[in-house]
Amino acid sequence: MVEGIRGLHHVTAITSSAEKNYEFFTYVLGMRLIKKTVNQDDIQTYHLFFADDEGNAGTDMTFFDFPGIPKGTHGTNEIARTSFRVPSDEALAYWEKRFDRKDVKHQGIYERFGKKRLPFVDFDEQQYELVSDENNEGVPAGKPWKSGPVPDEYAITGLGPIYVRIDNIDYFKEMMERVLMFKEIGHDGSFHLFEVGEGGNGAQVIVEYNAVLPPARQGYGTVHHSAFRVKDREELDAWIQRMADFRFRTSGYVNRHYFESLYSQVAPQILFEFATDGPGFMGDEPYETLGENLALPPMLEPQREQIEASVRPIDTVRSTKTFEKEYND
Repeated sequence: MVEGIRGLHHVTAITSSAEKNYEFFTYVLGMRLIKKTVNQDDIQTYHLFFADDEGNAGTDMTFFDFPGIPKGTHGTNEIARTSFRVPSDEALAYWEKRFDRKDVKHQGIYERFGKKRLPFVDFDEQQYELVSDENNEGVPAGKPWKSGPVPDEYAITGLGPIYVRIDNIDYFKEMMERVLMFKEIGHDGSFHLFEVGEGGNGAQVIVEYNAVLPPARQGYGTVHHSAFRVKDREELDAWIQRMADFRFRTSGYVNRHYFESLYSQVAPQILFEFATDGPGFMGDEPYETLGENLALPPMLEPQREQIEASVRPIDTVRSTKTFEKEYND
């Protein structure tokens, strides 16, 4: 019997430029690059992992930069938006001014399901949102990047709810509740709030019913998949069996070295992953220089020379730099 999902693990999206992506997440969002590696299924493609100070599960947003991929289009049947947790409503006010100062497009602060939020986009029109942890209960937040440019009291500390836009809400609701064991705890117009495990911002999915928009098309500027946390390999094996019992097609067990995984397309164009909390990102690099060198899992290490020749160098050294904490005043 499965213990159940613990919350969000990571979100993986597609970028048009690994370099611009690194600059945006490092210098604008103040998230720490904790792993610079390659897509294990496409070794000429970078895979960058941005997270909290220690790369804790539930805090990371990752990116592929598939060579030559066209721009995606947003629509229905997609993981439409990724949100990040910040400590308070006051932090959102800080970010609104920061985005204005750094020319980041945003829509202004609003409230949904009792939480204040600030939607924004990056250079690819990838859709994001900051969500306030004010009065939030449930899955604990991560830790601010100690050496980053954003003051700790305002810094991003992990993933908030992901947004899924779907044209068959009855099916998706049944799948979320019967298969993934989420509970619907809120409803606001076309938006449905689902929660799992300890709950709170780190364990929620917001599902928007939309049968008007055309289907989304994946490309840069869109999300590739979203992952949920499971405790360990034993729990992952239980999910492999559970998904088979519900007759979902899956990848079966996949060893990603930094975590172990299972993938399943649970709805049209909606790819969910189940990923273990460990072993984590600090097994092959020291804390001080996480993400500064090209890290390869053991199965790819024999191909290092070939891989290094096929991916362009990106300077991600930060341990020799000092970031001043950037206040708005």
